[in-house]
Amino acid sequence: MKNIHKILIIILIILIVVGGFLAFGSNSTQKGDGISYNESALCEKLSIDMNNWNYDETNDIYYQIGLVYCTSPEDTNYESCGIYIPGKYFNGEKNSNGTYTCTINDTSNVGNYTAGSAPIVMPVNTPGYSSCAAPTSFNGNGVKDYTDAGFIYLDAGCRGRDNAEAPDGVTDLKAAVTYYRFNGDVLPGDTEKVFTFGHSGGGAQSAIMGASGNSELYNIYLEDIGAAMVDKDGNILSNAIEGAMCWCPITNLDTADEAYEWNMGQYLRENSTFTGALSDDLATEYATYINELGLKDPNGNTLKLEQSDSGIYTSGSYYDYMMEVTEESLNNFLSDTTFPYTPSSGGDMGAMPSGDAPNNSGSMPSGEAPGDSGSMPTDDVQSSESSDSSQTYQTAQEYIDSLNGNDTWIEYDSSTNTAKITSLESFVKHCKNPSKSVAAFDDLNRTQAENGLFGLDANSSSHFDQILCDLLNNNSDEYSKYSDYSSNYATEYNSDLAQTDSLNNTIKTRVDMYNPMFYLCDYYDGAESSDVAKYWRINTGIEQGDTSQCVDVNLYLAVNQKAGSDNVEFSTVWGQGHTQAERTGDSTSNFINWVNNCLN
Repeated sequence: MKNIHKILIIILIILIVVGGFLAFGSNSTQKGDGISYNESALCEKLSIDMNNWNYDETNDIYYQIGLVYCTSPEDTNYESCGIYIPGKYFNGEKNSNGTYTCTINDTSNVGNYTAGSAPIVMPVNTPGYSSCAAPTSFNGNGVKDYTDAGFIYLDAGCRGRDNAEAPDGVTDLKAAVTYYRFNGDVLPGDTEKVFTFGHSGGGAQSAIMGASGNSELYNIYLEDIGAAMVDKDGNILSNAIEGAMCWCPITNLDTADEAYEWNMGQYLRENSTFTGALSDDLATEYATYINELGLKDPNGNTLKLEQSDSGIYTSGSYYDYMMEVTEESLNNFLSDTTFPYTPSSGGDMGAMPSGDAPNNSGSMPSGEAPGDSGSMPTDDVQSSESSDSSQTYQTAQEYIDSLNGNDTWIEYDSSTNTAKITSLESFVKHCKNPSKSVAAFDDLNRTQAENGLFGLDANSSSHFDQILCDLLNNNSDEYSKYSDYSSNYATEYNSDLAQTDSLNNTIKTRVDMYNPMFYLCDYYDGAESSDVAKYWRINTGIEQGDTSQCVDVNLYLAVNQKAGSDNVEFSTVWGQGHTQAERTGDSTSNFINWVNNCLN
């Protein structure tokens, strides 16, 4: 009898352990409450009307606009989308009112794809993390390059820092993805093959989309707007994507201030001011971060920074790798460029597509925060040298001589048309001047676009950099020696960082949600908590002062470790600034070719 009792007890313990394990392991697929998980209510609210398609015969595109992609939108001017379908993917029958009733045509090909295999591409047109108005009219010329390639074009509006706050923009983009997948039974395309693409703040949100797939942190925000969390059969819907294209992403905001000062500020800030002292301290903190982060180069070597005789931690394997990236960029330029050459640092390498939606989404975003970008004070930075952007250089040697000026930091070998860079400091002084004050993103007076992003509503701005906050608290005695310091800074940072949003999440949580590295690196608690995109393409203009070179490099290295080198493309483009930088060709054609290469 006692043995039977023991056996029953053992069985009970096993059942409890197994049950607990299954419950823990199924957190990401458990259904919640509310309309987001009610397939019947979602069908009523979000089912697309297949009898209401318009047809552009000239460009052979079926389209609908004004499709609201969630059941409880805050503003349908933003939380709606347009869908543009290559004509051959549908059998269309014209209705008496001029619209078309469409069904999927499985027999035709467009480019490399059928109606069942076509990828879905999604622009993220949010400069400075701003909102993007949804399309309200149609012009097929804006999407024709994509539909001619066989792509389906999903043009979703989204809220941004000018009418909402983080994480609302990415929440909306995720809702648009699940909306399409919810209607995947009647819409063409391989709904697993979603690729986002954007520049600047849009490049950042494309990266977040790629890194944060199915992160549970977003669930309460998705539920709040009534996004589809299940399909028409009640199965959990994924909001993860297949690939992310990021031009000059303004991202990794938890350490963007620190990276900016290590990469640029330490070489050019005035030292006799509080902001100069703060710049040095931020640069030092960046070294601490890098040494704990555990990034590895493409060969698997862990990257570190070391103290140096001159400069702030300008030694070690991480510094050497940054030098390699810079030198490779110059050598790629020398290989790609035919002289005579006239620089065009801010040149547009291909306009940001938007489906020719009206209002504010029809042109390439500048990446600048409108009206409040926190321009750099004239006394914050020392003078520096730069090459003349209007001069035409007849030979590579003449161009290199111009870059060198009176400081030979580039050694050029004309016989091999290759160059060697000897100083990151000289590169910054000649080619990459800081264009923002201290702090570059979490401005001391809350005037940067990112301060608005982390406000509690559309009309407020908040501090968000915890490292900077700690410096203000810990170094107040030293900073108080400077006339440009205010003791109110620490008070304001402490107050803002203690705030919670309407769904009771802290600033730290919201910063984590908007940080791709949070999901990509074991250093962060968010590692292994999301489904990361398989394919990545990251391009940046090396001369931009909008963010540090480190941000793009760190994102690339983290993605490379996560997705594998075969699935990641990275290019730092010499002679380009804050633009959709490409070594050759234009951004639209190169993006289309990249998607094709990923899938074929």
